[in-house]
Amino acid sequence: MLRGAFIGFGNVAANGHMPGWRAREDVRIVAATDAAQSRRDAFLAACPDGQWFDTVDDLLACEQLDFVDICAPPGSHAALIGRALDSGLHVLSEKPLVTRVDDAARLASAAARAGRVLHAVHNWLHAPICLEISALVDGGAVGAVRSVRWRTLRTQPATAVSAPGVANWRVDPKLAGGGVLFDHGWHALYCVARWAGVPSRVSARLETRRFHDQPLEDTATLDLETASGLSRIFLTWAADERSNTIEVEGEQGQIHVADDSVVLKSSAQQRRWTSPSLSEGSHHPDWFGGVVADFLAATASGGKGNLDEALLCARLIDAAQRSSAAGAPVALAGWQPSLRGA
Repeated sequence: MLRGAFIGFGNVAANGHMPGWRAREDVRIVAATDAAQSRRDAFLAACPDGQWFDTVDDLLACEQLDFVDICAPPGSHAALIGRALDSGLHVLSEKPLVTRVDDAARLASAAARAGRVLHAVHNWLHAPICLEISALVDGGAVGAVRSVRWRTLRTQPATAVSAPGVANWRVDPKLAGGGVLFDHGWHALYCVARWAGVPSRVSARLETRRFHDQPLEDTATLDLETASGLSRIFLTWAADERSNTIEVEGEQGQIHVADDSVVLKSSAQQRRWTSPSLSEGSHHPDWFGGVVADFLAATASGGKGNLDEALLCARLIDAAQRSSAAGAPVALAGWQPSLRGA
């Protein structure tokens, strides 16, 4: 029985993670802490036998743990991950794993030295539609993938449980790290890389189209060059609708997703079916079960495929920011991660 604790108990922890942990018989959540003391009652309501600690120091010093689940704002992730690893704990962290690429490499080395697993919540790979795309790609339904086109439309930034004095950490650059590129782009990047391969060059444009009172990009366009072709990711908080579309182009066919509709067209077959939409809700407790299974498998085996995905995302976001600032493509060289399923 592994004993775990939350660091941060906002909406995603209460509504997304906790149901996934409670569904397991080999894990017990025993404690939590949050900078917002108002979250104490929410945690104890969800976990009546749990212990609440007022600070991270108290949690790490007073509770016997095997792992922590970090659901605090992204700007705090690097420091919290480092402290947990120093305490000899495995770490599961919400995305983005970190907001600075240098922190990603440093913490990966720290996890290796400690002999502990550092794992990011890449839950979109466990969404039914993304699981179906992965199965189709791996099964050769469209042949070798040439490109992926990913489009995420939102009408505004998601609302988060606030820390004291902060209305919504997602629009505070010190806490969020960035705008839509970090919030939605991290998901898109690990999915696209899973299907199309590791990009070698990034061209990006980060813009503010609607939310000019916020010092963050609300729109991002990324072109990712891989060995097989060019993929594009478009993300915005400035749309008039909430939707997701994905197009996977292969040598022998295409997969097209528009919210809950999936269409496969290939030289061998044509199919159309429906699957739960990627646009439904924001906490996705049903997707988190797969994340838990992957994390626990990694703690047992030492696997680091997920960490390689996270390191790649950190590098790609850094390259996108530099590309947008310079108005020119940025190459990625000298490192090839071993992505799961690749």
